[in-house]
Amino acid sequence: MDKYADIKGLRLHYQDVGSGNPLIIMHGWGCNATTVASITAIAAETHHVYAVDFPGFGQTPEPPAVWGVEDYTQFIEEFVRTLGIEKPALLGHSFGGRVGILYASRNATDRLILVDAAGVKPRRPLKYYLKVYSFKTVKWLARTFMPREKAEAWIAKKRNKSGSSDYNNATPRMKSILSKCVNEDLTPVLPSVKAPTLLIWGENDTATPMRDARIMERLIPDTGLVSFPGCGHYSFLDNPGQFAAVLRSFLTAKLNS
Repeated sequence: MDKYADIKGLRLHYQDVGSGNPLIIMHGWGCNATTVASITAIAAETHHVYAVDFPGFGQTPEPPAVWGVEDYTQFIEEFVRTLGIEKPALLGHSFGGRVGILYASRNATDRLILVDAAGVKPRRPLKYYLKVYSFKTVKWLARTFMPREKAEAWIAKKRNKSGSSDYNNATPRMKSILSKCVNEDLTPVLPSVKAPTLLIWGENDTATPMRDARIMERLIPDTGLVSFPGCGHYSFLDNPGQFAAVLRSFLTAKLNS
């Protein structure tokens, strides 16, 4: 069922289905609640599920400013308070995993499921840093020696040509938010996640590689890792049968949390 809540001045859209203990499902970047509909259907067998559209995605308006992971987490915290949800379970895919990690590091959480989650700063080759600093140099030169409007148009063209599809498809504000969020490293807060945690990963994930999963497995105190061969960043779509079996098992397990 489609529902809406006024949170921090924004009209949040979310799916409200099922009954039982609360579970909040948080989608990845460039997605919305419909992307994780298959997960919602499984979770709703045993839980009261709230599948949100993050601000800037789906039917929820963009944030009023350039938000980081902290802002999105505060938004979910306010959502929990507004609806009177107590000790929810959390499931986050990709970007949603960032919010799940930060939320669970400082709030009572029944259990945490991270699906191909972001949060570990990527290991980048020297070529990447040369590209970044070269672009910063030519950007400075353009703004110094070209008329302002012409310089900004040229910079935008170069940025779009070299950016990811997530970046290129975003609005100017969401581009700034993406740039801010992807550079936030959440590894320092991983040891503070006390909730029982399940990591579900595609072994061929290139967006958030298995290296990230192993770092999370090592640093989160009570965690386990399940990985699927031949699957990528959307492991829940690449291997729906095994994903459903693993998720059902974890959601129905009696845990010390």
